[in-house]
Amino acid sequence: MESLPTFETAKKLGLLAEEFEKIKEILGRSPNFTELSIFSVMWSEHCSYKNSIVWLKKLPKESPKMLAKAGEENAGLIDIGDGLACCFKIESHNHPSALEPYQGAATGVGGINRDIFTMGARPIAQLNSLRFGNLDLEKTKWHLRGVVKGIGDYGNAFGVPTVGGEVYFDDCYNTNPLVNAFSAGIVKVGKTASAIAYGVGNPVFIVGSATGKDGIHGATFASEDITEKSNEKLPAVQVGDPFQEKLLLEATLEVIESGHLIGIQDMGAAGIICSTSEMSAKGKAGMIIDLDKVPMRQTNMKPFEILLSESQERMLIVAKKGTEKKVQAIFDKWDLNCQQIGEVTDTQRLHFYMHGELVADVPADDLVLGGGAPVYHREYREPAYFQEFKKFSIDQIAEPTENELVSIAKFLLAQPIIASKAWIYEQYDSMVGTANTSTNQPSDAAIVNVKGTRKNLVITVDCNSRYVLADPEIGTQIAVSEAARNVVCSGGEAVAITNNLNFGNPYNPEVYWQFVGAIMGMKKACEKFGTPVTGGNVSFYNQNSNTTQAKTQVGVDNAIYPTPTIGMLGILEDWANKMTLDFKKEEDLIYQIGKFENCISSSEYLYAYKKVKKSPAPAFNLDYEHKVQETIKELIKLKIIESAHDCSEGGLFVTLAESAMHRGLGFDIQTVSGFRKDAFLFGEAQSRVVVSVKPDQKIAFENFLNSKTDFCYLGKVSKNDFVVDGKLFLNSQEAKTLYQNTLPKALD
Repeated sequence: MESLPTFETAKKLGLLAEEFEKIKEILGRSPNFTELSIFSVMWSEHCSYKNSIVWLKKLPKESPKMLAKAGEENAGLIDIGDGLACCFKIESHNHPSALEPYQGAATGVGGINRDIFTMGARPIAQLNSLRFGNLDLEKTKWHLRGVVKGIGDYGNAFGVPTVGGEVYFDDCYNTNPLVNAFSAGIVKVGKTASAIAYGVGNPVFIVGSATGKDGIHGATFASEDITEKSNEKLPAVQVGDPFQEKLLLEATLEVIESGHLIGIQDMGAAGIICSTSEMSAKGKAGMIIDLDKVPMRQTNMKPFEILLSESQERMLIVAKKGTEKKVQAIFDKWDLNCQQIGEVTDTQRLHFYMHGELVADVPADDLVLGGGAPVYHREYREPAYFQEFKKFSIDQIAEPTENELVSIAKFLLAQPIIASKAWIYEQYDSMVGTANTSTNQPSDAAIVNVKGTRKNLVITVDCNSRYVLADPEIGTQIAVSEAARNVVCSGGEAVAITNNLNFGNPYNPEVYWQFVGAIMGMKKACEKFGTPVTGGNVSFYNQNSNTTQAKTQVGVDNAIYPTPTIGMLGILEDWANKMTLDFKKEEDLIYQIGKFENCISSSEYLYAYKKVKKSPAPAFNLDYEHKVQETIKELIKLKIIESAHDCSEGGLFVTLAESAMHRGLGFDIQTVSGFRKDAFLFGEAQSRVVVSVKPDQKIAFENFLNSKTDFCYLGKVSKNDFVVDGKLFLNSQEAKTLYQNTLPKALD
């Protein structure tokens, strides 16, 4: 008889001593190895949110448009009108991408799309938010090439366009790149499927790909620090097949439409055990499962391997009794596995059999979030660096000469964070299968037409982690605000968010302080903009044991900068009202809406050019931000402006350059007295938007704004040159060369 595992085994599986004791209490006995493995993955941070749920519950989740609250289903669901709903979500695949960038990123794309179509929605657009280390390092180049190719190959073959995203580079991501994948789909209201099981005797099917040993303990792997031994866990990285997923998409939508289903859930993290436990717990049901019947692509798999495998392109289905042959026929049509592996019971327990033997007997509810899974209130403590950052004063930085201003402008246009990401997005198909209306007309957010209507989704992903490091609460308010600002500058109305919260080890009180601050900042900003949180993902343990890196980076040793990525959904009711960021004609007038500040804090200019790593978050006021955005909305509706582009990384100069370069135009502007020129041109004070106006709209524009908010006339759109205070900085072609060559040169 096999001996029962001890705490030493539990510890190796990532469980704490008190958790091991709680498992024995729940079962009324000691667990066998299969049962212990089940609890280890289901109680991992990745599946249970045990270290984050107490704070996640504080986020706003109510809205008249909300059709599925956060945590209720595989993804968020928002009513967009006309009997349609948008299903959307963002999730991370950071740890797998750190070790095997291609498959890590590819399966991240596959997983997030399954979350969408498992609810009955057809995916129509993808975004990604990526973070890499120092671009001078060969490892960073390896990460970048692999991740981009993985996203492109999977998304292009699957047939869903990648329409936008963001890419950042910083030393803090040298070991831990971040790969956050966002997907949005459309479904008719009332036609969605739920991840639930009920009805004694209803059949349970596994459909899609066969089960292998890839991805075993992927959830626990995602819930621990990256170390030098992490490469030994490569089997924890899943392997994807986009062509199989395309078949699974069509079969899934067809079987949902058939009306034969009780419930359906994607097999993502923790595979079969996660799907069976979560669906059973939601329906207050149980299941009897015969593991011998699971289609397998490897021989002699053990029970725990079958249960924990995260092989891709699989679903768990509970069908109505009597429809077995009809369900089978649908999956046969698409040449996919469809195997009944068990049935629903009323025991509220999961009984797993293999070779006729009961190999695990566990209560469904005690495995899951909201049930018996542990919930912790972690200690948090303000890091010493926080007060150090506050000591910075702009007076510490000598004002640049006029010639140095030109050098700074050129430097910033070529910075990896600011420079064109064309090398990346040209590897993605941005037009397949949908009407992406923003590809050839640049806008601050991606605009995707909902077929058969004039309605558009306006979607974006945003976060400047440097701001969040400097002040987690303010920095996260800025992340939400910038996402909303990008939606508004594109002509949309911000509706809801999904989030991907990327942080270091939650057992470090200083990391947890960053997490708590970010949650509180997100709460305030979402309440201000009326954008509830529909769900998302928490990714802790994004750090390493490299002491050399710890000595060279600011912030919390070993951890990445706190990166709460915001995925924002907006609606543009009529595509005729969309707004682009590019200047249109010479002699058009250029204005800034919003206030100038003598602020260079946390700017790319200060951080990368001046090499000053410690400074506060940039100037920001949430109420003022909201006021500016409301003004932009009205200007667009009144059709008074020709372009709108928000000021972000690189400040005003980069904003002007990006608006000018698209059509090969220039600008001729004057700085304003009372402000330092480096702050005026390169500072990143928030709540500012650059707009262009036809000369014959000047009076209407200024009369409208006089009673609304601050604005400043800057100058005019010119033929080609970038001129500031009468001095030629460079021309549009020179700027475009600097802007477009950074990534190709670095990766050559």
